[in-house]
Amino acid sequence: MSVTSHVEELRRKHQNLSDAVERAQKSPGSSDLEITAMKREKLRIKEEITRLSH
Repeated sequence: MSVTSHVEELRRKHQNLSDAVERAQKSPGSSDLEITAMKREKLRIKEEITRLSH
C-alpha cells in the first residue's frame, strides 16, 4: 500500500469516526466513555495523517 492510499484510508476512517461521534452525541443513551474513546481514536488518526503527509 502506498503512503498516499494509506493516508486516504485514514481520512475515510477519520470521517467515519466523526460521523459516529456526531450520532452518539445526539443519542441520549450514548456513553460519555464511548464518545471519549472515539474522539481519542480520531485524534490518533489525525496525528498519523499529519505525520505521513509531511
